[in-house]
Amino acid sequence: MKKLVILSGSGISQESGLKTFRDMGGLWENYDVTEVATPEAWERDPELVLRFYNERRKQLFDAKPNGGHRGIAELEQWFDVHVITQNVDNLHERAGSTKVTHLHGELMKARSTIDSYLIYELEHWQLKLGDLCEKGSQLRPHIVWFGEAVPEIPRAIGIVQQADILVVIGTSLAVYPAASLVNYVKKGTPIFVVDPNRPEVYNENVTYIEKKAEIGVKILKEELEKLN
Repeated sequence: MKKLVILSGSGISQESGLKTFRDMGGLWENYDVTEVATPEAWERDPELVLRFYNERRKQLFDAKPNGGHRGIAELEQWFDVHVITQNVDNLHERAGSTKVTHLHGELMKARSTIDSYLIYELEHWQLKLGDLCEKGSQLRPHIVWFGEAVPEIPRAIGIVQQADILVVIGTSLAVYPAASLVNYVKKGTPIFVVDPNRPEVYNENVTYIEKKAEIGVKILKEELEKLN
């Protein structure tokens, strides 16, 4: 089976009704959204930060995977598919994708503030002050905030380097280091970009599908049939 690597961004989740930071117009309840997604914000007002992510989590409970998510999961019938996502939601998994790497963390998980290896699955949308890890420290969202390192990047680079085909879906390729992943494909690797806004990829083997994810993945399947 050929190794198909999918790099997905907020555009695909937006089609399931999830708001992106851009959708919020930069503001959330009169706060700059970047100000509720930084280590400094956590130190200054952890209750506000928890409330922000509780709202995101509550929204996720009501969201469902769309045709784009489901179409990617279905590709596992013909390819060894690995999804690398910039999204913190679990819609890829809920659609049936079995290999998903989250670059920016996971909304449905919390982690210890004193031991980053202590990570817990959340079964509900609310995380509160006073919710503690087994070592007695406050739990925080398992999210990579602005200004923090992206620990999954080395793993993601290794996955992209092994790709026989790379697909970019629903991302502007403007957020680093995630955007740099397209530079790690082997020479000659076919790249498909599914996005109505056509983010530029400087590679001679790029095919652009200028559609939203749900429609674009259907077209992608037809293109991939020619390669398989």
